[in-house]
Amino acid sequence: MESNLTAPLNKIIKFSNVDGPGNRMSIFFQGCNFNCLYCHNPETISMCNSCGACLNVCPTKSLSFDENGLVIWNKETCVNCDLCIKFCKNSSSPKIELVDVQYLLKEIKRVKPFIKGITVSGGECTLQYKFLTELFKEVKSNFPDLTCFVDTNGSLDLSEKKYEKFVEITDAFMLDIKAWKKEEHLNLVAFENTNPLKNIEFLKEIGKLYEVRSVIVPNLLDCKNLVKNVATILSGTDIRYKIIKYRPIGVREKNINNLVVPSDEFIETLKNSIVDFKINSITI
Repeated sequence: MESNLTAPLNKIIKFSNVDGPGNRMSIFFQGCNFNCLYCHNPETISMCNSCGACLNVCPTKSLSFDENGLVIWNKETCVNCDLCIKFCKNSSSPKIELVDVQYLLKEIKRVKPFIKGITVSGGECTLQYKFLTELFKEVKSNFPDLTCFVDTNGSLDLSEKKYEKFVEITDAFMLDIKAWKKEEHLNLVAFENTNPLKNIEFLKEIGKLYEVRSVIVPNLLDCKNLVKNVATILSGTDIRYKIIKYRPIGVREKNINNLVVPSDEFIETLKNSIVDFKINSITI
């Protein structure tokens, strides 16, 4: 099946063992509706506005303006030093490709013997849900032994009718629950947490919730309350709960001094506080 849908691709990691079960290809799409203070890949948030700030720092001159004043990227001469990303003030990247489903199928085919499936991420990949629906249909048609996972911030209400085909074709979701209290979530990402909290219940109910992740930032969040409430929902299930220690690597420099890295002891305390909830898998 040929599709005329396209989506902005940030990058592909051909082999990953942290994005779902087994060895997987991870596909990162550009664009996010959250603006997390601790975002570890802030270059995926916005689309390039062609300001041109990156042109002068590119050592291989792989960036230039086209006749319309838009920044274009020469993939062949680029050495991926990422200086363009470091100097970008727009939480973006000039190295974005607009790709179609067939492009990604060719990339998947190259590594198909070595992977268990694909995981789409971002940015926030569900913003491209129509594209992903077509992609997953083609993956299942061409590579029926591969699974299709979605890594999401949960910002879309996946129980709505318009997402039904997307949810149905997806094998499983990996969901971020970033904060439990509404005001904490607004402060952290500038977005309410109504839909993420709704999605954890919905996806659990339909058997499509593979993993929940929470990043622990002690000075921003009531971490004990967050972990306890998530554990209550996951109690007695095989759904994985990943408690992630905030680290400043990759975070925008202006935010680093405002965020506290939790101690190993604090993370262990959080984990131990929910062992009685009988969650099959709690990882740090």
